[in-house]
Amino acid sequence: MTPMHYYRCFAGIVWREALRFVHQRERFLSALVRPLVWLFIFAAGFRSVLGVSIIPPYETYITYEVYIAPGLMGMIQLFNGMQSSLSMVYDREMGSMRTLLVSPLPRWFLLTCKLLAGVAVSIIQVYAFLFVAWFWDIQPPLEGLLYALPALALSGMMLGALGMFLSSAIKQLENFAGIMNFVIFPMFFASSALYPLWKMKESSTLLYDICWYNPFTHAVELIRFALYGQINWVSAAYVGGTTIVFLSLAIYGYDPGRGLISRKGGK
Repeated sequence: MTPMHYYRCFAGIVWREALRFVHQRERFLSALVRPLVWLFIFAAGFRSVLGVSIIPPYETYITYEVYIAPGLMGMIQLFNGMQSSLSMVYDREMGSMRTLLVSPLPRWFLLTCKLLAGVAVSIIQVYAFLFVAWFWDIQPPLEGLLYALPALALSGMMLGALGMFLSSAIKQLENFAGIMNFVIFPMFFASSALYPLWKMKESSTLLYDICWYNPFTHAVELIRFALYGQINWVSAAYVGGTTIVFLSLAIYGYDPGRGLISRKGGK
């Protein structure tokens, strides 16, 4: 195999994912509408109850809407990661996944290309959300939009790898749809997406520990700091390490000789 073979494979997978994204306009709209509903309804209600601004881990007072914006960006990536993996379950049922995985190229490379293609789609959705939210005073520094790009890439890879691992363990499409809700909502609510960790600690030490060990919390914190030109090294290390673990498990799970697919008699 030459580098050109790897490039053609990568370009083909990314192009296929891009075409699927373009043709599934409902997927884009749902990814955009979901966080906007949370932003304009949920945030407004909670702000009226709290009556105060929330202090994030940087040196400015901000409104609650601005605080939860990184959490909603993470929500977009979480849903996109699960939806991309849902399409992998569908492709496996239809047989197209088998065609991809029998390629002479390494399986880890094929799955990583699929993951990167999904991450690219999620980043487009996130910036579309930020464009709309800008008109509602969600206005991070312009350079922060650039700083957030590496954080979004890393968090998107972690969440996409999680969904990919789950898809390797589930054979039927209907089962994966149920697992999506079982994973998405606990990860989102038991995180710092809606409330700061110090606020959680004031309420319950157990809840604080659950939120701190939740990988989604560190994805949100990584994005939140990056939007304001800072790096949360603890969250960056946590997200990076978790990405390696989830991706390794996904590659193992999609190995027909020893992974979860072979044990279930999958395709």
